[in-house]
Amino acid sequence: MMGRMPDEPPMSAKDARVLYDLLDRAGIEVWIDGGWAVDALLGEPTRRHADLDVALETKSVGRLHEVLAERGFRERWRDDSSPWNFVLGNPRGLEVDVHAFTFDGQGDGVYGPPENGERYPADALTGEGVIDGRRVRCIAPLWLVRFHVGYEIGEKDVHDVTALCERYRIELPEAYRGANDRAPTGARRSTPHRAWSRGPRAS
Repeated sequence: MMGRMPDEPPMSAKDARVLYDLLDRAGIEVWIDGGWAVDALLGEPTRRHADLDVALETKSVGRLHEVLAERGFRERWRDDSSPWNFVLGNPRGLEVDVHAFTFDGQGDGVYGPPENGERYPADALTGEGVIDGRRVRCIAPLWLVRFHVGYEIGEKDVHDVTALCERYRIELPEAYRGANDRAPTGARRSTPHRAWSRGPRAS
């Protein structure tokens, strides 16, 4: 199987849209999270993306494994892999970062063990954006901004949060004021910010 061209984004808009369509046709409801959720809300690609973050109900994880396995995706072990957060990759170098949650009685998505206090609030699962001309479900803009607080921020975080706040008239979090002058380059996986409840940082 051919690899990717050197100048081709690791996860292009077309790749993200094709994967979303594949899961949608299989009856798997997912919400785009992370960096592609930001660009979906902005309506166009604004930076390169290493992978595609998707959030889905835990009950759909088995079916997701089956569908993506047919396209050559296998789990790629990380030292922070867990039943509710893991990465699937294929020989082309595409990666899907999976975030599984279980709805509670209030409609919030509990992410990981309940005692951890991490969750996707119901309002976070109301976003809608566009990737490669395709309307997609995604994390809502206010919650994407909130999920970017509580860890050491980098260049990508500054880019994403600034763009969302400008587009959706969201107040820039204090941690990001003047952040362009001090944000380190590169990306680092985040620790979930429990005060806001849930998850992964944009990638």
